[in-house]
Amino acid sequence: MEAQEEKEAQVAAWLKKIFGDHPIPQYEVNARTTEILHHLSERNRIRDRDVHLVIEDLKQKASEYEAEAKHLQSLLIESVNFSPANLSSTGSRYLNALVDSAVALETKDTSLASFIPAVNDLTSDLFRIKSKNEEIKLELAKLEKNLTATLVLEKCLREDLKKAELHLSMERAKVDNRLQNTGFLKAKSEEFRFGIRTAEEQLSARGMDASLSHQSLVALSEKLAELKRQTIPLKKKLESYLDLMPNPSLAQVKIEEAKRELDTIEAELTKKVDMMEL
Repeated sequence: MEAQEEKEAQVAAWLKKIFGDHPIPQYEVNARTTEILHHLSERNRIRDRDVHLVIEDLKQKASEYEAEAKHLQSLLIESVNFSPANLSSTGSRYLNALVDSAVALETKDTSLASFIPAVNDLTSDLFRIKSKNEEIKLELAKLEKNLTATLVLEKCLREDLKKAELHLSMERAKVDNRLQNTGFLKAKSEEFRFGIRTAEEQLSARGMDASLSHQSLVALSEKLAELKRQTIPLKKKLESYLDLMPNPSLAQVKIEEAKRELDTIEAELTKKVDMMEL
């Protein structure tokens, strides 16, 4: 319990340090939130300690570099009786340019032996960057070409999609019209079927022969067509007899037989037709 209270106190102190004069956001104080915030505060403390150590190290190095610079300056003055303060404005500019170049090239000193390798490395980097830029330009040109082709293809696809949508709309209108017509025809068919059934029932009630019903008439019509089809070969057979030059008496007998058969068929056809007309 005391450890939990100690953690809560550490968390509260850390939050107050973080937010300063600003109000601390409200949060639910429980074991889980306290543990999470305590863990964050510990990590923040360790990071602050590491940053402080790095800063102290940099300060120490800066002090060492400054002392080294003063030492070198004193040696320069003692050896050649030279001081940067004695330089002209042009000499100061050259010296500053030399120092800036050494800093930019990251050389250890301003000697020619340090500058030449640094310039060579910089030149190599420049050529490598130029080569990379050329590759990027080629890749960019290729991408632009592909992008142009893609845009053209997209435009064509959009146009095709519009045409397809228009065609689909027209086909849908046709289908709707056909559905309406189909519904109308179905309704009419049911109406006619009901009318035929009603008429047949009325005729049947009045004593009409069942053979004169719609179905019977349809069957008779089909049978009539079949009989007409059967008469075709008989007529052809009769015509073949007429073309022959046989014994006159025998031919006359065959002709009479064919005529009687044809008369029988025609009489039956006439009967059927008359029944259908009734």
